[in-house]
Amino acid sequence: MKSKFTTAMFALFLGGLGIHRFYLGQNGKGILYLIFFWTFIPALIALFDFFVFIFMSDDRFNYKYNLKTGF
Repeated sequence: MKSKFTTAMFALFLGGLGIHRFYLGQNGKGILYLIFFWTFIPALIALFDFFVFIFMSDDRFNYKYNLKTGF
């Protein structure tokens, strides 16, 4: 089960490399972050993602990212 707090921290500190996307199982997006990390655009997107994850309700996060895993 994925943690909202862990995802937000990955987005803040390692988001430019797409680590938070790999953690969420979105490998395609994670690879795009890795390919373009040198442009710093993924870092800006990850900063935006950080705020989205922080302000997202726990119920919405669980519905979006944890129900698809099938526990």
